[in-house]
Amino acid sequence: MKNIFNQQKFIRKAAVFSSLFLAVLASNSCSDDFLDQPSYNNADADTVFDNLQTAEMFVLGCYRGLIPTEMFYQLGAGDTVVHSNEALNNSKYNIANYNYDAYTPFTVTGIYSAMYAVIERTNIAASKLSGMPASAKRDALIGEVKAIRAFCYYNLIRIYGDVPAVWEPLESLDPNDPNTFYPKRASRDVIYDRIVGDLQEAVIAVPSLSQSGFGTTERLSKEGINALLARIALYAAGYSLRWELNTSNPGTVSRRADINRVKELYQIADNACAAVINGGTKSLVQSQGGKSGFEALWFNFCRRNYGTVNSEMLWHIASYGQNTNSAFQVYAHPGSRGGVYGSRSAQQFMLPSYYLSFNSSDTRRDVSCTSYSIYFLDTGAASDTWVDVGTPYSAIMPGKFRLSWCVEPQAASDRNLNIPILRYADVLLMYAETQNYLNNGPTAAANAALMAVRTRAGIGSMPIPAGQNDFLQAIVQERKWEFAGEFNLRTDLIRTNSLTSEINATRQDMKDLTKRIGKYVNTATYRLYKFHKNAQVYGDPFLALPYIDITNPAEIAAIQNVPTNQANYAAYQATLATIVTAHGVAYQADDKWYPTQMFQAYTSTFNGNARKAVGFKAGFNTLQMGSSMYSKPFGYAENNGTYPTWVESDNDGLFFGFKPNKTELLPFAAASAGHPMIDNPNLTQLPGY
Repeated sequence: MKNIFNQQKFIRKAAVFSSLFLAVLASNSCSDDFLDQPSYNNADADTVFDNLQTAEMFVLGCYRGLIPTEMFYQLGAGDTVVHSNEALNNSKYNIANYNYDAYTPFTVTGIYSAMYAVIERTNIAASKLSGMPASAKRDALIGEVKAIRAFCYYNLIRIYGDVPAVWEPLESLDPNDPNTFYPKRASRDVIYDRIVGDLQEAVIAVPSLSQSGFGTTERLSKEGINALLARIALYAAGYSLRWELNTSNPGTVSRRADINRVKELYQIADNACAAVINGGTKSLVQSQGGKSGFEALWFNFCRRNYGTVNSEMLWHIASYGQNTNSAFQVYAHPGSRGGVYGSRSAQQFMLPSYYLSFNSSDTRRDVSCTSYSIYFLDTGAASDTWVDVGTPYSAIMPGKFRLSWCVEPQAASDRNLNIPILRYADVLLMYAETQNYLNNGPTAAANAALMAVRTRAGIGSMPIPAGQNDFLQAIVQERKWEFAGEFNLRTDLIRTNSLTSEINATRQDMKDLTKRIGKYVNTATYRLYKFHKNAQVYGDPFLALPYIDITNPAEIAAIQNVPTNQANYAAYQATLATIVTAHGVAYQADDKWYPTQMFQAYTSTFNGNARKAVGFKAGFNTLQMGSSMYSKPFGYAENNGTYPTWVESDNDGLFFGFKPNKTELLPFAAASAGHPMIDNPNLTQLPGY
């Protein structure tokens, strides 16, 4: 642990150290204000790159800012898995529903400048390092910084498509060339080919984790760069919204026309994955201490027990303390109302169709999805009791980064939680995908890779499709089960040409679910949750509330008879105890259970009265999450024979802004100074905007 925390301190110091020499580059805006800033002091850079120790600090500073908050709270939803539960017409809600507008807050505004700020730092580092005496250490640093740059371009392309390409520091470019400060879009294929080549060189120069002496996967090692190479090669070979460069002619979702290059890229990805798999140093975290492997992975990741998860985590961004603490975690968690964790409002939730898609044996569901939130029992006073309160289908929230698993925060709005980027499970599923593509169907190696992920999840007995397309669709679904909340699924669906079909299927699933028809005809309307007190300590290993789905008409009739006065609560609990034991669940003398009508609002009269039967006081009925979903009925019948507005309506319904061959990419923001389209007159807008 000491080595890990020393490394984190080193990264934080390096970020500050780097910024001392790069104040002029803090904003990558191409406005006139940019030219008015103090001149970049070349002597400072010469001092930094006078020796490898200070040069390495500069390189580590390049990791800073790689994941802007928008990457999670704006683009971490809308993937048919995670969705925004903020108020209708909120920016995050609109972007989750693909309703973009370049001239309003309904697009991302900070990712563009953040990525180019890092790119400028990496360009400086690559240039200055190249002028230093050759050595293995120098070459490794060049490889590392080019890998960071590749990650930035990958993010830009998957969000905006064709973007400006800058490969040299500003100081070395011709100030009289208009393209220096106002670069045009460049072909994404050219950029992809350049960064794939950079990564192929980097993977040779950068040492493996065991050889590096890093002690942490917060830095890119050979294994991490191979995984990054595979991911970017698959994006380069995959589908995206393409149009005639620098025109406004409409485009289509397609892959590059050079099919031979597509195959080369798949082979590059295949080789990179095989290198990690055959290297023998990486593996999936397995069951330990009574936890499933998937639960152990995320519990220990949140607890910063990186020695336990380094076998699977190939790269995660350091985030510790006030200078580097990331903000993404305040959006993706079960929500907490007061107490030790403070009042934290979850701004994302899991679509109930996703929650119900899991096999009953899949251990990933209750890790990725929480059907509870942290709430007080009485008034929220310091001496109160906090409870993990069961929620209906419309209030299931993210669980990988839950508050109670984390270490104590520095401040009420901060959590010392690193940002996961690459995992070994991703390598296995990418390898299954490349093997399937290159061999016109799944090979034994592809099946084994998929089986490894499924076996860890507890669903190794699930049949594996034999056909090429069916196997690819199985991979698409497996990625949804495995990577929920890790902010890659949205663009994964695009690169596999699955976004339109997945959106249409999810829309229909959600409508069918609200009506309880089709495959949802037997979905339980009532659920009994076991009353559970929240420990109110960081590191609480609690995973999920025990529950029983109730479908027997006699049992439903019994639980519907919720008493309205405290004198009858004991008798009601005795009735519930009989139902619980009838389902083979052990019942202890002090146990309490309460029913939830899963299609009603969390705030419905029935659900509120049911919670009172175990001690909840009247008047405390507000979860710490956006109220647009949980405070209104989810079921069609419960909503007076209509769909909930957020599920089906022209202006607010699920994915209401989605337009094929347009909204797969986001427009450049163009509302005011500081936005790409305003600051750079040579940029062309995405067709249709």
